[in-house]
Amino acid sequence: MPNPVLVEVTRGLLIESRHRGSVAVVDGDGRVAFSLGDIDAGVFPRSACKAMQGLPLVESGAADTYGFGNKELALACSSHSGEYEHVALAASMLSRAGHDVGALECGAHWSSDQKTLIHQARTLEKPTALHNNCSGKHAGFICACRHQGIDSKGYIGYDHPLQQQIRDVMENLTGAPLGHDVCGTDGCSIPTYAVPLKALAHGFAKMATGNGLGPERAKASRRLIEACMAEPFYVAGTGRACTTLMQIAPGRIFCKTGAEGVFCAVIPEKGVGIALKCDDGTTRAAEAMVAATLARFFETGGEEHTALTAMANKSMRNWNGIHVGDIRVTEAFA
Repeated sequence: MPNPVLVEVTRGLLIESRHRGSVAVVDGDGRVAFSLGDIDAGVFPRSACKAMQGLPLVESGAADTYGFGNKELALACSSHSGEYEHVALAASMLSRAGHDVGALECGAHWSSDQKTLIHQARTLEKPTALHNNCSGKHAGFICACRHQGIDSKGYIGYDHPLQQQIRDVMENLTGAPLGHDVCGTDGCSIPTYAVPLKALAHGFAKMATGNGLGPERAKASRRLIEACMAEPFYVAGTGRACTTLMQIAPGRIFCKTGAEGVFCAVIPEKGVGIALKCDDGTTRAAEAMVAATLARFFETGGEEHTALTAMANKSMRNWNGIHVGDIRVTEAFA
């Protein structure tokens, strides 16, 4: 059975596009609170699981040694837009551990923020790895290595000690065995593992509640989630969905996107974790799906519910400002 159609895109009076997908909402004990589609199928979370990957930075003591606050921890969990503040903070994180941009192994690309990109194109010959949307995460990796006395060279490799630590963390959180058979290479060159959607949501619920975690991991998990909620700009950037969703309900929503239509989220007060995948990898549909899923857990008619519902169902206008259609979630979310 194919996954259900969760998002429709209209043009005029007709449906022009349909997006199928799956959604899992799980509590800290592993109970499914809401689901759509096949939640047992493995998906690559890509960047949506960066908060999990950031745990060695906190658990090792590196974050405290280098004086990292909420902004640095949020950037370590980010897919930032390469805006000036993001780039400068990533450089600062590296500097505190005695490194510079040369230590980064994530590759380089231009900013995804149009205003910033135009400025960069006018002032830079080419971007550096600091402009990579994953530079904050990689800076965190390097800091964790330096603090533990691990050579950071080759830290992106499957067999590097840091990647082994991250693999152990993710297995502990999700309960899913992770090895070569479910491993791919992410856009920033580190290993990425296909995890059942339900297990991924459960892992984030455990981070939010501490259920099934040792006291130090529970504390570190809460610290990372709270840092991201406190500094949503450093998790993504200007106009980005992750930042906007967390700003709608400050301190009440954690949200993180991943490539190819994946989102993970947490609603701490409800003790639930969310993981979803748009089958065709379309960002516009995944953003509508996560907004609609989050809205289910806020009071109908309330400010947060209204704003989230508006993100899940929005109009499309062309370059002349003419309304041409809508992006809307289906009755599956009713």
